Amino acid sequence: MWQSLASLYLLLALTSAYNAPWFHPLSDELVNYVNKLNTTWQAGRNFHNVDISYVKRLCGTYLGGPRLPQRVQFAEDLDLPESFDAREQWPNCPTIKEIRDQGSCGSCWAFGAVEAMSDRLCIHTNGHVNVEVSAEDLLSCCGPLCGEGCNGGYPTEAWKYWTRKGLVSGGLYGSHVGCRPYSIPPCEHHVNGTRPKCTGEGGDTPKCSKTCEPGYSPSYKEDKYYGYSSYSVPSTEKEIMAEIYKNGPVEAAFSVFSDFLTYKSGVYKHVAGEVLGGHAIRILGWGKENGVPYWLVGNSWNVDWGDNGFFKILRGEDHCGIESEVVAGIPRTDQYWGRF
Repeated sequence: MWQSLASLYLLLALTSAYNAPWFHPLSDELVNYVNKLNTTWQAGRNFHNVDISYVKRLCGTYLGGPRLPQRVQFAEDLDLPESFDAREQWPNCPTIKEIRDQGSCGSCWAFGAVEAMSDRLCIHTNGHVNVEVSAEDLLSCCGPLCGEGCNGGYPTEAWKYWTRKGLVSGGLYGSHVGCRPYSIPPCEHHVNGTRPKCTGEGGDTPKCSKTCEPGYSPSYKEDKYYGYSSYSVPSTEKEIMAEIYKNGPVEAAFSVFSDFLTYKSGVYKHVAGEVLGGHAIRILGWGKENGVPYWLVGNSWNVDWGDNGFFKILRGEDHCGIESEVVAGIPRTDQYWGRF
């Protein structure tokens, strides 16, 4: 059923832009076309030194996959503000401000999950637990239930794994923070830079290692952080807003079109280009810009993409499917009682 809905959405979205001319996804022509339309957002070059295979690989989320049980609706009982930014609401939770880099790996399904999990651990412990939940641990150890690692996965299964098996800590590549930091290096989006070139080749899924990196304590087993529950959020604007307002950032998935690659500022609305795949991200707020309602979103393509790694996308119309597959969960906090 959900795969049929996802296919129908893609067909409608493609039909809506059928009058737009075709452009190479990473071309200046596409940037110029978007900007001449004077639409709700501005385009620019984010990827100068990359293969298109690399970009397609970044879209590693399977849309229309398994569903989690839907939580009860509670938006009617909340007085929601016109705008909300989790970074401002919970300033003592540094992960909310963080933008990670998935490297040459289709691990967005895992990144969107662990980013929101990290935020919620901090929020639900009133700032006492500040930890980066490991994308490496989820990516490499969830196995076939979650999908195919760097070749794509299901956000719903990521959240289920958190509640069943737990996840250890792990920071950015090269940070040596936590039990299992990310092992896939960032790559260079620009022509003149110090990072390696971005390609769609390689980026094999790391092996599942149930040990922490040398010098880290506690042990892998003792370092686990668990979810108490995981669920899908009702696919309505107010319910998604209520979930973020009450419990913290959520993970969502949407269809990426080639014009999205060029996003720089404003409220993204698809106007041209072909569909490249499904992508998972973290929604951390909402608002209006020049009268246009938006979701505030954190991406996992490094801070040199978009608006310092963040972007805004049209809110309330399920644009590109952004409101159809929202998932979240509540962390277990009983294991921290007595520590603060």
